[in-house]
Amino acid sequence: MKRTLFEGKYLRLLDHNSWEYVERKNCTGIVIILAVTEKKKVILIEQVRVPVGKKVIEFPAGLVNDRVAAKKETLKSAAVREFLEETGYQAKKMIQIMSGPINSGISSSAVTFFQAQGLKKIHAGGGDHTESIIVYEVPLKKVDDWLVKMQKKGRAVDPKVFAGLYFLKGSCV
Repeated sequence: MKRTLFEGKYLRLLDHNSWEYVERKNCTGIVIILAVTEKKKVILIEQVRVPVGKKVIEFPAGLVNDRVAAKKETLKSAAVREFLEETGYQAKKMIQIMSGPINSGISSSAVTFFQAQGLKKIHAGGGDHTESIIVYEVPLKKVDDWLVKMQKKGRAVDPKVFAGLYFLKGSCV
């Protein structure tokens, strides 16, 4: 039997037969966008993540249907919106790659990976008024060394970056 232990503004803590886990209340999905420019540069972002107390290197990503005005948003339309908002790039094509759980032992959340293709820079990016995102364009051939350097500078690297690079290197080499 499932019961609510705590309910906040965005998250709900549940118990199901003694298994405690978290679910999101404010969205219908999560998207992660993988992209490589025409010059073979992978697009990554950096932002402060309060739960870990660090700046984190990630792929552009976001929530689906997290805005009152956008309650009919699809995974794909959210990926297009988040990619433009965070990076300043518009994509001609947004191709769904795969979906899966983020952390199946603690959260019901799943992510859907998309690959953005046919990129055109429209603006600087940086996210919406609540975000302070830095956009990086890193040569795909040098991204592994760049990530090591960023870790040495104190940045955390989201492990989903390595999963995304697996897909990008397979499709871009």
